[in-house]
Amino acid sequence: MPLKLFSQTNLIECGTDEAGRGCLSGPVTAAAVILPANFKNKLLNDSKLLSHSSRERLRILIQDQAVAYAIAHVFPKEIDEINILNASIKAMHLAIASLKIAPQHIIVDGNRFKEYRDCSHECIIKGDSKYLSIAAASILAKTERDRYMIKLHKLYPHFNWAKNKGYPTKEHRAAIKEFGDTIYHRKSFKLLPTEVL
Repeated sequence: MPLKLFSQTNLIECGTDEAGRGCLSGPVTAAAVILPANFKNKLLNDSKLLSHSSRERLRILIQDQAVAYAIAHVFPKEIDEINILNASIKAMHLAIASLKIAPQHIIVDGNRFKEYRDCSHECIIKGDSKYLSIAAASILAKTERDRYMIKLHKLYPHFNWAKNKGYPTKEHRAAIKEFGDTIYHRKSFKLLPTEVL
C-alpha cells in the first residue's frame, strides 16, 4: 500500500522520527521534514526496510526536494539525565525548532510525544511505513546518526561502531567487557547482561 503524503492537508505539516533509541552508545538522533504538496516517491519507506545504498540515495533526494528539513542529536550524558524517552522527544523538538518554516501540525512515529508550542500533533504507530514525511525523517535521522557513529569508530575502533552503530550486538558487549565503557556510552543502559558481570 503506498504511503500517504499528508494527514492534514489544510495545515503546514511536518513528519518527525528518531534513530538510535535502543543503542548502548552514541546520541539519539531525530529529523523533521516538510514535503511539498506534489511530492511522490515509490521507494521511500521506513528506513529499517531499506538497504544502506537506498537510504543514501533517498537522503540526497529528500534534502534536495523537501520544503524544509532539520536534524538534531541528544547525547549520552543528557540521555542518562532525562531518560531515553524524554531524550527522543527532545531531539524531535530540537529538529522541529530548527526547520526554516514553522509547521502547524506534526505527525510523529510512535505513541509518545509532548506538546510542541501551539502546534497540533498526532502520534502514529508505524508511522514511518504509513506517511512519506515520517519515512523521510526516519531516513535523515538514520543516515546522519550512522555518519556520526562512523566518525566515533575512528576514535574507538575496538567497539566496531562503524558496523554495529552502537546497538547491543554480542561483539559490542564483548568489547565493553574487555575495554570498559566510554564517555559515548549511555551509563543508564544495561551495558552488559547480568550473567557476564
